Amino acid sequence: MTRHRRRRRLVVQLMAYAWMVAVWVLLWGDLSVANVIVGTVLAFVITTVLPMPPIDFHGRVRPLGVLRVLGHLLVEVTRASFQVSRIALRPGPAPRGAVIGVRLRSHSDLYLTITAELASLVPGSLVIEAHRLTGMLYLHVLDAEAAGGIEAHRASVLLLEERVLRALASDDELARAALPVRRAGSGRSGRPRRRMVRS
Repeated sequence: MTRHRRRRRLVVQLMAYAWMVAVWVLLWGDLSVANVIVGTVLAFVITTVLPMPPIDFHGRVRPLGVLRVLGHLLVEVTRASFQVSRIALRPGPAPRGAVIGVRLRSHSDLYLTITAELASLVPGSLVIEAHRLTGMLYLHVLDAEAAGGIEAHRASVLLLEERVLRALASDDELARAALPVRRAGSGRSGRPRRRMVRS
């Protein structure tokens, strides 16, 4: 390992320590020497005794795709907020909730986590379990019969995952997820458009 990589790793580790200590102090609501010391010890134990597995990123960030994900999320959060408000304020029986399972196309921990977090941000749905090996997400939906029923909820999660993959995944990862690669000058199917040549 080069000196530059060691220094970079040390900086990242110190930033992680500082973040964990800050969270510990904020949870207790008291900035004291004892809380800082206990937070530092806990941060050391968490990062050395119980380390998280590293998540490799082999994709590439597509700014336009990231903007699509954020725009879609903003629209979905706004729409779902109005739906949840309407459910809470209308008289009558309570909505019929359900737990649904959605098998994602990609088995990458990174894309599974991002999809789960974004799905949980939408009011009325909450990810309650995720299986890494099978790529399954289990969500609780507040109103299973709204917006087209359970299949529509599954389709919306798969559409969210597709947007995440198109924003961050490499071409190989898209192919493994059975999503056609869109290239510049190509249609939705990824096949180049034919040009008409006049003789």
